[in-house]
Amino acid sequence: MISTVNRVLFIGAGRMAQAIIKGLVQQSDFHIAVTNNGDEQRLNYVKEKFGVEIVESWREEIETTDVIVLALPPEAHGSLLNELANFIDKHLIVTVAAGIDPAYLEKSLPEGTPVAWMMPNTAAELGKSMTLYTCGTHTNSSHEELLQQMLSGIGSYEKVTEQQIHELTPITGSAPAFVYAMADTLINCAMESGVTEQQARKLVAEMIGGAASMLKTGESPKQLADNVATPGGVTAAGLDVLDRNNFDGLISGAIDACHKRAKI
Repeated sequence: MISTVNRVLFIGAGRMAQAIIKGLVQQSDFHIAVTNNGDEQRLNYVKEKFGVEIVESWREEIETTDVIVLALPPEAHGSLLNELANFIDKHLIVTVAAGIDPAYLEKSLPEGTPVAWMMPNTAAELGKSMTLYTCGTHTNSSHEELLQQMLSGIGSYEKVTEQQIHELTPITGSAPAFVYAMADTLINCAMESGVTEQQARKLVAEMIGGAASMLKTGESPKQLADNVATPGGVTAAGLDVLDRNNFDGLISGAIDACHKRAKI
C-alpha cells in the first residue's frame, strides 16, 4: 500500500532530479530522500537548496520507500536494476532516462513490479515542462494518480503509449533546442538594429512566449501564420524564403536525425 505521506527516493541528483524535487517539496504529502553514488558535494547542495534528506546509499532507505525515481543516464540502469531486483517489494519504479521504457524495466525487475517512464524537458526547472509518461503492466490507478501528482509539480503532462514516447521525445524533449537555436539567430539579428543584447533577448523571448500562447487558442498554426502574413507583405516575403529553402523538410529532417541517433 502507498502511505498517506509518500516516501520518494531519488537515485541520482542531477538537474532533472532537482527539477522534480523542487516540484515535490512544494507539496506537503511527500517525504524525499536523495542519493547520488557518493557525490557528497552535489548531495549537500541538494540538501541545502531543497531541505530534503540525503543518504549515502539507496539501501538505507529502500525498506521505507514507496517510489524510487531513477534519475540516472540510460547506461547506468542495467547494473542498478540488477541489484535493485533483490530488494524490490511492490515499490513503484519510475525512470526519467531516454530509451528506458516500461518493457525494459519489467524485464529487469521481479514479476509484478509497477513501473513507469516519464520524459520531462528542461523547462521542468521552471515548472513549465511538457512531460510525456506511460505506465507498465502492473501499475494501477493509485500508482498513476501518484505519478500525475508528481508530474503536476513540473508542468503539464500527457499520457501516451510506450512507442509514442519513443516517437515523440524528439518533439517534446529535443525540439526546444531547435527553438533556442532560432532564438539565438533572431537575437543576433535584433542586435544589428543597435539594441543591447539584454533588450534583444527580451524582445525575442516575449515574442516566442506570445506565439506559444496563441498556439493554445485552438487556431491552427497555418491560420495563425496567415493572420500575421498579409498577401504580398513583409511577413509573406519572409515565409516565402522559408518555403523556398524547404523549412518543413529541414525540421522533419532534424526530428528524423533524433530518432536515428536514439536507436544507436
